[in-house]
Amino acid sequence: MIEQAIPILRVANAARAVTWYARLGFTQQWEHRFEPELPAFVEVARGDVRLFLSEHEGDARPGTLVYLWVHDVDAVAAEFGVEPKNTDWAREVEISDPDGNRLRVATSTEDGED
Repeated sequence: MIEQAIPILRVANAARAVTWYARLGFTQQWEHRFEPELPAFVEVARGDVRLFLSEHEGDARPGTLVYLWVHDVDAVAAEFGVEPKNTDWAREVEISDPDGNRLRVATSTEDGED
């Protein structure tokens, strides 16, 4: 087993969130509900990066910020119609999902790093 941290993001509608995160290259891995009418808990993945999307009110607060390193921030920026900004360490954009969770998406500007 690989050790890792997986952020949990609060979403109101997991299906809508999965569609939005697909624009970032995430795919749904699985969905769990204790009963068909109860809230969903979903895992999405992009390569080795995992996020949990939860409709359960107690799991997380809306408005969470996740920092995501990617190989090509310019492709993400184009998909969402935003301009990347240069920092001392990366080119990055900040976008928000339909539930107000913020993702700062970046590509390193340092040689040899992703």
